[in-house]
Amino acid sequence: MESYFLDWANLLLRWVHVITAIAWIGSSFYFVFLDSSLTPPEDEDLKKQGVSGELWAVHGGGFYHPVKFAVSPPKLPGHLHWFFWESYSTWISGFALFTVSYLYSASTYLIDKSKMDWAPVTAIVVALAFFVVFWLLYDAICRIFGQRKNGDAIVGALVFVLVCIASWLACHWFAGRAAFLLVGAMIATAMSANVFFWIIPGQRTVIAQIKAGEPVDPIHGKRGKQRSVHNTYFTLPVLFAMLSNHYSFTWSHPQNWLVLILMMFAGAAIRQFFVMRHGYKLGRNGNPLPYALVGVAVIVGAIVWMRPAPMAAVSGAPVSGAAGAITASASGQNDYKSVQAVLEQRCYLCHGEAVQMKNLRLDSPDMVRQHAQAIYQQVVVQKLMPMNNATQITDAERALIGRWFEAGAPTGP
Repeated sequence: MESYFLDWANLLLRWVHVITAIAWIGSSFYFVFLDSSLTPPEDEDLKKQGVSGELWAVHGGGFYHPVKFAVSPPKLPGHLHWFFWESYSTWISGFALFTVSYLYSASTYLIDKSKMDWAPVTAIVVALAFFVVFWLLYDAICRIFGQRKNGDAIVGALVFVLVCIASWLACHWFAGRAAFLLVGAMIATAMSANVFFWIIPGQRTVIAQIKAGEPVDPIHGKRGKQRSVHNTYFTLPVLFAMLSNHYSFTWSHPQNWLVLILMMFAGAAIRQFFVMRHGYKLGRNGNPLPYALVGVAVIVGAIVWMRPAPMAAVSGAPVSGAAGAITASASGQNDYKSVQAVLEQRCYLCHGEAVQMKNLRLDSPDMVRQHAQAIYQQVVVQKLMPMNNATQITDAERALIGRWFEAGAPTGP
């Protein structure tokens, strides 16, 4: 029953998280597009008001005319919309989902004993430390180097190195799927912290200065804009890290830390293309196409590098185990007894008589026959099971189960 309620909590939190993330990322992408597409105002009255850029757009049957003031408007409107709950709601729902999915069952989903055999409490503390330490180091880099000449390039290079170190550590300390998600959540935490500690406070300071009739210090807008730009480059790497948990070939790779770094780098490069393309149309930027080509080239390179070995290479390999040697015949015959021996050694621990996780028993031929498709998907295709490969199932054993399924999944003699 506990598992049932946890599944519901996971589903509802994931639903909320995706909805709020769409709202946050959508607004972020829109404002980056808006800043890149603004043109100097043509109306003299707008110029006198301090408008630095305008855009005419058509959408949904209507015409829109957003304008941007260089520092502040001459007068604050009665209603001013703030963009911050999209960020806060995304982080809160995401952290709650991370807690339910990984921290609550740390011994199952967070810890891989072949990497670090530590207590659940220790693993949880270290995982949470990733959020705090990364933010402190990232924020320090921005403070120290952000306002220097070529500061943006220096900050970008140092943050990239920081992300690489964090990715390597996470993938060597935690289970692969958890490591990818942890790095994504770490960067997303910095994104939301940028909003909470810099962007919104800076905007509040500007409004307070306007209301008090004081000169508006433009530094607050510049700092807020800098952190907002960082957030837009973080977006695609974070999305990849979050989505990767559905694709085990990424986080189960022997060099999974390098896979994560390459794909996040590709995402940032592709995002740079989209950031620059609107300004390029207006003659402000150089051609952004090389960034997209670099990103695509990295992805294609990763696809070629990670391609699995042909199944024929392991199809006739012996399958060893504590129960005795299990040999798949060269003719491809795979009876249920051979598969049952693999299930007994690798799967009964969680899906046997003593424990039936997800209400599934694999020591019953009827249950195996009923769930043959799910077994094939989880064990052979996605390689999600056994969880974190805690029972050390081999590729040859997975291949054996695959051939058994393709032969019709027989459970009789």
